[in-house]
Amino acid sequence: MTIAEIVEAVDGRITTGDRQEHNVVFGFSSDLMSDVLTIMQDNVLLITGLANTQTVRTATMADIATILLVRDKHATDDMKQAAEENDVVLLETRYSMFRTSGILYAAGLKAVF
Repeated sequence: MTIAEIVEAVDGRITTGDRQEHNVVFGFSSDLMSDVLTIMQDNVLLITGLANTQTVRTATMADIATILLVRDKHATDDMKQAAEENDVVLLETRYSMFRTSGILYAAGLKAVF
């Protein structure tokens, strides 16, 4: 799925990054950043409600370039700056993590596990 397709599917918005045609193959939903560090896939979308700079740092360490904030969470200014510095795309949606994950799975995003 492209970032543009993800945004459309979850009625979301792009906060940082302008790579709408970037392809994402896998999805992973978690608020536990220690779990995120176990991911060994490429082209992963991190779906989380944790809106702080640690999320961007963890995603960068796990080579995840796209983060989707759920539950109407908004990226902080520090988070946006860290994302821009690390070429991470930040997305936001008002949907819950469960709803977001279900919509994207039904649309073709594959599970990591």
